[in-house]
Amino acid sequence: MRRAGLALILIFAGLSSASAAENRCGWLVNPTPGNWWLTDRDGTWTLATQGIEASDDVMLNLPEFDENEYVASNGNYGYGCACLSVDLDESGERIVNVYGGRTLPLSRCESDEALPPPE
Repeated sequence: MRRAGLALILIFAGLSSASAAENRCGWLVNPTPGNWWLTDRDGTWTLATQGIEASDDVMLNLPEFDENEYVASNGNYGYGCACLSVDLDESGERIVNVYGGRTLPLSRCESDEALPPPE
């Protein structure tokens, strides 16, 4: 009986330490084919890298930009301001899952002093 109680405590402790989705806001950048990242106040998080197939869990839930709130800096490629609900692999500085997101006016990121300018 005592072992069963200890096992349940360990199971619940493991469940409570599971990571929950985080809301990250900043520059959503797609500078060239296959390359995507999000730069927020904490750093740059890679979503996809050219030559390495990105997971559908990452790419299918990205929001689409309104052309008035997107800066085309390389043909059709460029950047905008967005908030994403994500799971992170902080050790690898990667986004491993995107649950959804929304675009924001460019002015929101431009006025955020914690954000570096988009690359």
